Amino acid sequence: MRLTALLAAALFWLAPVPALAEGEAAAIVAANRDQIEKPSRQSIGQVVTALAASGDPMADDILAAWAEKRLVVRKADQALFLATPEGDGFALTALDGTPAGTAAKAELTALKPNAGVRSVISSALVQFTLSDPDPAKRRAALDSIARDTSPETLAPLRASIPTEDDPGLRAQKERLERILALRFDPDSAARVAAIRALGTDTALDTRAALNPLVATTRIAALKAPGGNVARVLVPGRDLTEAEAYDLLVAANLAPARLTAEDQRAALVANIVEGKVGGVPVADLNTEAARDRAYTALEASGAVPVAATDDEAAKVLAAHRFYDVFTEPDPAVTTAATDALAKIDRKVAAMQAVDLGLDALSLAAIYFLAAIGLAITFGVMGVINMAHGEFITIGAYTGYVVQLFVPDYTLSLLVALPLAFAVTFAAGVAMERLVISHLYRRPLETLLATFGISIALQQILKNVFGTQARPLTAPAWLDGALTFNDVVSISYIRIAIFLLALLFLLFFLWLMKRTRLGLEARAVTQNPAMAASMGINPDRIAMLTFGLGSGIAGIAGVAIGLYAKVTSEMGADYIVQSFMTVVVGGVGNVWGTLAGATMIGSLQKLIEFLNPSNTLAAQTYMILFIILFIQFRPRGIIALRGRAAGD
Repeated sequence: MRLTALLAAALFWLAPVPALAEGEAAAIVAANRDQIEKPSRQSIGQVVTALAASGDPMADDILAAWAEKRLVVRKADQALFLATPEGDGFALTALDGTPAGTAAKAELTALKPNAGVRSVISSALVQFTLSDPDPAKRRAALDSIARDTSPETLAPLRASIPTEDDPGLRAQKERLERILALRFDPDSAARVAAIRALGTDTALDTRAALNPLVATTRIAALKAPGGNVARVLVPGRDLTEAEAYDLLVAANLAPARLTAEDQRAALVANIVEGKVGGVPVADLNTEAARDRAYTALEASGAVPVAATDDEAAKVLAAHRFYDVFTEPDPAVTTAATDALAKIDRKVAAMQAVDLGLDALSLAAIYFLAAIGLAITFGVMGVINMAHGEFITIGAYTGYVVQLFVPDYTLSLLVALPLAFAVTFAAGVAMERLVISHLYRRPLETLLATFGISIALQQILKNVFGTQARPLTAPAWLDGALTFNDVVSISYIRIAIFLLALLFLLFFLWLMKRTRLGLEARAVTQNPAMAASMGINPDRIAMLTFGLGSGIAGIAGVAIGLYAKVTSEMGADYIVQSFMTVVVGGVGNVWGTLAGATMIGSLQKLIEFLNPSNTLAAQTYMILFIILFIQFRPRGIIALRGRAAGD
């Protein structure tokens, strides 16, 4: 009867209904009052359908009031009204929409349809909402149906599609209709068509609708079951013998397995005159004898029935095991399996794209952290272990700026050049006071800068404390650029990627097109010859070191928007920065870019393969790089010319 009512409703909704005079809904209620006051789900369908198809503007109000138990009978004259709470009583509205005064609660009797009748009414009300002139209400109705799917909503949803004039809402309705059809349509061909129409839609709701269609139940039987079998299982290959026997026990096809402890306890408890079940105690030194004795005790009722190993093996051999689809229609499960396989392949491809985006964004972070080091170490040959602390100083500079400039966009514009100036000055001071006295002495330089690194960390702890400080990104950097349910990338990472690209172009312009770059390259390749040409090597070394330190400060601001700002922040990037420069090729900006890309991609790949242990990922990456340097000691892009031999 439920199906008949739904089909009747669909025919009413699909057929053209002439506009009837206002008051038609009231006439329908009056003609069917007995059924309305004492409704049943089996008989009320025609009344609800007639109201839904009447065309009367009051029909949906009457149906809604009836479902919400606001359709009332006034005791004085037995007239029907729509009741709305007002003060201590109710405001009454006649069924033709005219106001009818107020009444106290005691003067009214509310009609209370049961859950089945309310379900039929709700299905009819869907038609009104899905065809409402307001697009917002139609969209809200679609969202409501998607959240709480039911078979009753399929027919009205289909009926509303031909009259939908909004292309976006029409597409949403058609997609939702397919999702409902593959679950609730009684026609197998229609369900298969809906599955195929969805194609490789990777949305979560599509997969959530398809997955139950391929769900299986594991069963044991003496012969092949009559259901939709997914596959035949072989004990010992597809499932363990213990799991197979547990299925038999759960299906009451075999007794529980007899354990060695239970068998021993039963045999000891039933020793009578030196025998157990007729078997002498002295003969119970073999498994077969113990099994024989226990079987005899079972026959006498002295112990509960349980399967010995031999009995369990015989029972297993006599039964077959299957995975059976919970969906009985083989055509539907075949279509769903094929669709999910295609979706899985597409999801895997999108996961690869998402992993690639993560690798590129991490490579951009490493490039930003390493490009300053590419100048101080790659160009000047100075091992600066305090490079990470210059990154930290840049991040703290951004934090301090935000304390005085509350506008995050403006504070970011102020922080970038200020961080460059602060770390440039710090780099110049360190070069003049320490590094300039240690050129051509790499070990002493390493030890000195390592000591400076520790000192700077302690100073930062004393000034800013040990707690992480917030470096807040502007609102326009919140969120992520989302392509679908799988592929997305945060706007902050996009900004860091663009900043890294900007610095790459800046570095190329600086080294290739400016006097400072030309002089720095000349001093790097042959300091004596450069000095004889009028170039001051000390001045160039000072400016180059300051430039590398300043770029590290800008990198600190960018990284601080993404990572936590603490006094140990730079230590998280110093190892990767050195690896980036060495692996890419010392003294080559393209090598630094290649090294950052390689290390970022490798780290993301290892983390993807071993997501539960990031420390192991770091270890594997360092081991790989050690092996890589054994085969390419000069890096991916080796420096050529006279400088390569230094």
